[in-house]
Amino acid sequence: MSPLVVGARIRADIISGVLEPGTKLRETALAEQYAVSRIPVREALRSLEAEGLVESRPYVGSIVAPSPIEDAEDLFEIRIVLESATARRAAKRAAAHAGGGEPDPRWRTVRKEINEILEAGDAVIAEGRFEDLAVLNMRFHFAIAELSGSLSLISLLRQISGKIEWLYSLNVSRRGTQAWPEHRAILAAVDAGQETNAAALMGAHVARSRDAYFAMMAERAESGVDE
Repeated sequence: MSPLVVGARIRADIISGVLEPGTKLRETALAEQYAVSRIPVREALRSLEAEGLVESRPYVGSIVAPSPIEDAEDLFEIRIVLESATARRAAKRAAAHAGGGEPDPRWRTVRKEINEILEAGDAVIAEGRFEDLAVLNMRFHFAIAELSGSLSLISLLRQISGKIEWLYSLNVSRRGTQAWPEHRAILAAVDAGQETNAAALMGAHVARSRDAYFAMMAERAESGVDE
């Protein structure tokens, strides 16, 4: 099992709550659990630390990071700016391709992957498998970033991707069905080369997710449900 696969398994357990914040992540125990050596586990933990899902502390080792709830407002504001920029850049590149620019095989591959992601999301919503939607949502946003062609924007998004997915999973059963169709409108604007419209649609999309998240948290507070 590769570090990528091991990391995906650990990430899923953190986001789903199987591994709670503060849980110590022992390499030996994880290696036994996933039937691998300690090397892929160690590499996976380093990758998850870069995403903000794992923390490394002196004399303690790796632990599950605190819930991103306290950072939610900042994360959403960063996303609005960052992902508006990725959508704008993606639309600009789409216009260049439509204008007869040099064909980019990678562009075509990513564009095809986005169609597959959207179809997969439609399927999991229809089947009520909302636990799978958080991963697909992040894949869509990463794919738009990749269409932008900006390594800087992709890198910045990757640094907060784990926490984004974690926050999204907390409200996915309600916001997911509303948010998913918005992806197609964003993609249509990108395909049409509409830079301003693509950026505005992406910014509004993230802002609605922010508002839905805080509305959910307010309802929990009023009903006395633990966060």
